[in-house]
Amino acid sequence: MQTAAPASQPQQILIIGGTSGIGLAVARRYLAAGHQVSVAGRDPQKVPQSLRAQYPQLQCLALDIRDAAAVRACVGLYAESGLDLLLVSAGMYFNARSQQLTAAQCADMIAINVHGLQFAFEAATQQMLRQGHGQLAVIASVAGLLKADPGASVYSATKRQVIQIADTYRRAYAPFGIRVSTIIPGYMDTARLRELNNGDASHKPFLLSEDDAAERITTALAQRRDVIAFPRRMIWLIRLLNLLPAFLLKFRK
Repeated sequence: MQTAAPASQPQQILIIGGTSGIGLAVARRYLAAGHQVSVAGRDPQKVPQSLRAQYPQLQCLALDIRDAAAVRACVGLYAESGLDLLLVSAGMYFNARSQQLTAAQCADMIAINVHGLQFAFEAATQQMLRQGHGQLAVIASVAGLLKADPGASVYSATKRQVIQIADTYRRAYAPFGIRVSTIIPGYMDTARLRELNNGDASHKPFLLSEDDAAERITTALAQRRDVIAFPRRMIWLIRLLNLLPAFLLKFRK
């Protein structure tokens, strides 16, 4: 079995969902470290022109992760150079507490969060199998750790599936030199989160800045950790919440 490419060398990195939010924050860190980075999303024009000028090696690609053929073609761009890291940051969230979800919105959330991830991981594993190494990573959510979340049940269900898909790929491809990392962050102060909270997300518990979250993610990916869950206080809170239903049921008996 071939070993992974040394982390100290410039890497070929593709971030799907990297044109804004935490994906773009992670891309900035990799660019500053001298890596070759491509960010892909439905609207590449979101990437600031100043960032493109600062880092000429940055590639901005138009991609809809729901399109399996387009995802394969995007990953196919690395047939010669090789692909060291694929990070899937694309995701969709609707606030079920403030709006009634439609069937179309639910289907779109599943198509992006679950099916799109499968398209991306499948295409990337084929490339990485040929080259003998590589790392897959996906940004899930602490919502996926909740056993019950009536306020955002569809979103939580998709993120639980994301965690399970990553676990399955990790077990299946570890013997072939492919590592899989699951990133499970708490609340991150992104433009999307602020949009969903009337422009201010400061009331969210254990809120992290994009830069803080990106630093944690890139550091842990360099360490090739399987599961990257943070902040720690948020993870402990989720574990406590998961225990409460069973505890209350036992108490009632």
